[in-house]
Amino acid sequence: MAQLKVYDRNMLGGPAPDREGIVFYNIDDEPFRIYGVWREGEYYARIPKTVAESVSEGIGAEYHTTAGGRVRFVTDSPYVAVSVELDGLYTFVGMSKIGTCGMDIYADGEFVTSYRNFVGEAEDRISSLAAMRQDGEHLIEINFPLYCNVKNMYVGIDKNASLKSAPDYTVETPVVFYGSSITHGACSSRPGLTYPARLSRMLDMNFHSLGYGGLCKGEVNMANYIASLNMSAFVLDYDHNAPTPEYLRETHSRFFNIVREKNPDLPILILTCPRYTMNERWSVRRDIIKETYDAAVARGDKNVYILYGSEFFSEIGNEYSVDDTHPTDEGFYYMARAIAPTLRKMLEK
Repeated sequence: MAQLKVYDRNMLGGPAPDREGIVFYNIDDEPFRIYGVWREGEYYARIPKTVAESVSEGIGAEYHTTAGGRVRFVTDSPYVAVSVELDGLYTFVGMSKIGTCGMDIYADGEFVTSYRNFVGEAEDRISSLAAMRQDGEHLIEINFPLYCNVKNMYVGIDKNASLKSAPDYTVETPVVFYGSSITHGACSSRPGLTYPARLSRMLDMNFHSLGYGGLCKGEVNMANYIASLNMSAFVLDYDHNAPTPEYLRETHSRFFNIVREKNPDLPILILTCPRYTMNERWSVRRDIIKETYDAAVARGDKNVYILYGSEFFSEIGNEYSVDDTHPTDEGFYYMARAIAPTLRKMLEK
């Protein structure tokens, strides 16, 4: 197949960080602060390997995909570069390499650009540079790839620039999200546009994503792991991954109850399947999830909340999606906008 010629140079990605005076730092070292992932062996991970393997074969294979990972720091460098070693590049139907394997950078909460210059014979590197739009000191946040395994990451700044630790989030104890490929980030165009990432910026909150596409099925071992975490709130959103309504009924209330038993005062938000097109199949599942909520309220639970995913997209209809399931960037915006008021209320209690 013939390769299309690229006439717009802007489509080729950012420049390689080879300018004079640049100094690279390993993000594992101070003063960098890493959120949502941690170093575990060769890769960064977002769930311990032993826990992942105890949950399912699929989670055991994908525990080190880095969705929701971020590195934060403060600098007055006029540019911020990255040099990242990946374990290959992956694309899916409905997502580009930027969405699955790219990274993006925010300065003081404002989007700067995507790191998307994929280089190397095996295409297992990102090497790119982002120029700041304004002079001065900035709080920098770089989002890890959604679906790749990250081996190493280095940040490059000017040799004369300052480098400081980032301040805490307003909500530093993380909000934990558990759910389907939508929670994972499919089909956002870049990592910073998933609904958990948007909520993080909207509410200045730390978060931890335990969304694994197609693999979150309400297993007991995952519930026990999440119940053990230090959280400011928990969002339960795995409707899409339950293979049948019967399976959802068997697992959903059990999962909620395991987390609640170990965290009696934790604010918990239950979401039903985020989709605009509703039919009997999805209405049955919505009602099963509502049973979990109703039972908790009947027991006197004052810290449980529910939002119905069918209401997220009322303004845009089925234009929210790539494939009648996974949101576009606009769909994720409407999700975050719908969830934010309830989550803000939960975090302020």
